[in-house]
Amino acid sequence: MLAETQQLLWRLITAPEGVAAALAADSDRGGTLRARLARTVRGDEKLDAAERLDIYANMYFFRILDVLKEHYPGVRALLGDVGFHNLITDYLLRHPPAHFSLREAGRHLPELLDEHATRALHPCLADLARFERALNDAFDASDAPALRAAALAALPQADWPNLRLALHPSVHLLASQWPVHTVRAAIDRGENSGAPEPEATWLCVWRDDLTVFHRAIGAGEFDRLQIISRGASFGAVCAHGSEAGSTDDTAQDVAAALARWLADGWLAA
Repeated sequence: MLAETQQLLWRLITAPEGVAAALAADSDRGGTLRARLARTVRGDEKLDAAERLDIYANMYFFRILDVLKEHYPGVRALLGDVGFHNLITDYLLRHPPAHFSLREAGRHLPELLDEHATRALHPCLADLARFERALNDAFDASDAPALRAAALAALPQADWPNLRLALHPSVHLLASQWPVHTVRAAIDRGENSGAPEPEATWLCVWRDDLTVFHRAIGAGEFDRLQIISRGASFGAVCAHGSEAGSTDDTAQDVAAALARWLADGWLAA
């Protein structure tokens, strides 16, 4: 009995278009939901059963809205409170929460923004949302010991070509058509960032202890990190630099990049 009651209330409270719409749709299928609700929730002269339950449905929506405001402050700032409210309404209609944790409620917002009408107002929105999702994911990523230079120095030189490196779990790589990190930085400072000019941007986001950092990197370094993320050997990483044919992609540059990755903790032990 308890399980049936919980299932009924959950189904109605989380109905994407609201309790009334869910009951109206069910009326076309025989109206069993309304009958079950009447047996479960008692109404009075002020509020009937559906109106009482709608209070909890609204609380459910606004709790998700508050969480997504925290997860995507830059998107919210660009759209304003009303625009962001409307965006999240559209989002939840297409992507109702399917995970027990509110942490995952906004997981697919960047993909929605790829095709949403708000892109006409702010073309950088989808990439900004991806950057903010990366910041959140980096903070919540699992812990792992970072690879240190001393550990690599102990390896015989002959073993280096076949060495396989791995990115730290908190490291996230983002290629963007816009300098979204500067947009978010301006918003964090309380400034009006305005509409940024398109600019190819490559970012690395990572966590050190409990602090999340990000840094703009070059296209070549981004490519090398992508290769590492796919499990390539260090020899393949160096070979990619040589094949690119630019002065930036020399063996010395790969070595310098490796030193930075180790110092920043981008590689897992």
